[in-house]
Amino acid sequence: MTTTEDSTPEVDVATATVAVLGGTGDQGRGLARRLALAGNTVVLGSRSAERAQKAAAELVEADSTEVDVRGLDNAAAAAEGDIVVVAVPWEGHRELLEGLVGPLAGKIVVDCVNPLGFDKRGPFPLEVPEGSAAQQAEQVLADSRVTAAFHHVSARLLLDPEVAEVDLDVLVMGEDRAATDVVRALADRIPGVRGVFGGRLRNAHQVEALTANLIAVNRRYKTHAGIRITGL
Repeated sequence: MTTTEDSTPEVDVATATVAVLGGTGDQGRGLARRLALAGNTVVLGSRSAERAQKAAAELVEADSTEVDVRGLDNAAAAAEGDIVVVAVPWEGHRELLEGLVGPLAGKIVVDCVNPLGFDKRGPFPLEVPEGSAAQQAEQVLADSRVTAAFHHVSARLLLDPEVAEVDLDVLVMGEDRAATDVVRALADRIPGVRGVFGGRLRNAHQVEALTANLIAVNRRYKTHAGIRITGL
C-alpha cells in the first residue's frame, strides 16, 4: 500500500503494540527486549505459542525493570500488533508471510530479514528473485505498509544487560513515507539508536547484503560493529 509523501503517520509509537514474528530467535528477542524497556507493549510470535510464551517469560524475568511482553503464535501476534516486525530466518520468510496476508493487511510491517548464505569463505548475500527480502514481503503483502529496517543490529548487544546504549543508525526504507517515519521513530526509542530514511524499498537489497560485510568485520576484529551515517 502506497501513500503520498506528505501523509500523516497513523501510529503513535509511544503507545503502539509491537509484534515480533520470529520473536524467539536472538534478533527478535533482542528487539523485543529493547522496545519493551522503552515502554512498548511487545508480543512475541512463534510457530509454537508455548515457545513464544516461554521466551516472553524469560525476557520479563531477565530485566529488573517492569516490561510488558507476551507470547502468542505468529497469526495471533500479527493480529495484535500495531507495528509488526518480521525477524524470521530467510528460509521460512515467504511461507510465513503467505499465511499472514489477512492479519497483516493495512498494518505497518517492518522486514529485517537478511538473505545470507555461509560457506568456508564466510557469509555472502543470496540472490532473491524479487530483489530483496523486503521486496518479497511487499509482493506477498500487497495490502500492508511494508518497510525495511533493523538489518544491522547486533542481537548480542540488544540482549546484553550491561549495554545501556546501542551505538547504531538504522536505515529505514519504504514506499510509504508516513510508515517509514513511524519506523524511524520506533528505532529512536532504543537508547543510542537513530532511525534514518534510506530510500525506497528497491534500495533494500544492498542494505540486507551489507550484513555479510559487518559479520566479516565482527569476526576479524572480535566486535559487534554497526553503522553510522555522518553529516546529519
